[in-house]
Amino acid sequence: MQESTTIKLHQRYVQRLRKIIGVSAVVALAIVVLHLAHTHALEPLRAQVEGMGVWAPLGIVALRGVSILLPALPSTAYSLLAGALLGFETGLITIFITDLVFCQIAFLVAKRFGQKPVRALVGEKASKRIESFNQSQIEGNPFFLTGLLMTGLFDFVSYAAGLGGTKWKIFTPALIISVALSDPPIVALGAGVFSGGKLMLGLALLGVFALALIAGLVKKYQRKTA
Repeated sequence: MQESTTIKLHQRYVQRLRKIIGVSAVVALAIVVLHLAHTHALEPLRAQVEGMGVWAPLGIVALRGVSILLPALPSTAYSLLAGALLGFETGLITIFITDLVFCQIAFLVAKRFGQKPVRALVGEKASKRIESFNQSQIEGNPFFLTGLLMTGLFDFVSYAAGLGGTKWKIFTPALIISVALSDPPIVALGAGVFSGGKLMLGLALLGVFALALIAGLVKKYQRKTA
């Protein structure tokens, strides 16, 4: 019996050690890749971006906007890209304006034209996810709506709010608050990682951690109300 317990403890220790080694290897590889990207790829790219003037922010606006209207495309990557290429201040303004404008467009399209055009725009799979948010009755809970908009599924939520009958005067303040709280950590993460700013990177990681906690609480509440 004692021998069996010893074997189990040894197996747990080995498993934990493997996890620690695996995580350490991933972190070390990420640091190396980011350093190489910063040294050999990003600096020349930043020089080209600076030469593009206002066209660089407009390009990111277009890419981020399309990713919001077509939720199958990843949108968080463009926040990181904006911070890395444009710097924190310019990148944040670019992403902030883009999110406000295109989330409003998604909301108004769904509210005015209904489910059929939304399904044609986003596809069948994304449409089912949008419908799942309507089951949580987000139109009756502005705090829950704000929390959902702070997660990575804000584009789906914008469509769902429009389809669910949420009033524009309720959706807009929730969108502004969510964007003001959720965009800075992601943009700062992109700016901090590629510029080497330790303070900005540390604050960005804390912000991302806080957003992850909010997302977890929102999902827990959604499961209860579903």
